[in-house]
Amino acid sequence: MRIGVFASCLAAFALSHAAAEEPSVGRGERVYEKNCANCHGDDLQNNSNIAFDLRRLKAGEYPRFIGSVLHGKKAMPSWEGVLTVEQIEDLWAYVRSHAYQQ
Repeated sequence: MRIGVFASCLAAFALSHAAAEEPSVGRGERVYEKNCANCHGDDLQNNSNIAFDLRRLKAGEYPRFIGSVLHGKKAMPSWEGVLTVEQIEDLWAYVRSHAYQQ
């Protein structure tokens, strides 16, 4: 009986953890569409070469991403004070979910 209860709790935890990750990507997609798609392209499909192709960002380039979002870079404006920390984290989750496999 205890093993069954433990297994049920473990399964519920695993499902809730997986569900907690997905909304972050979904929220990031909405932040992207509202604030980034105009320059970086719909669904991260930047075919104009106007802005950096965010799909090229590697997992280890998180500090670069944060620095660019907070302080801007070249023609990109600073988003500090415009986007919350949570929105930036969600945006990173969305970008990473569409990153090229490297």
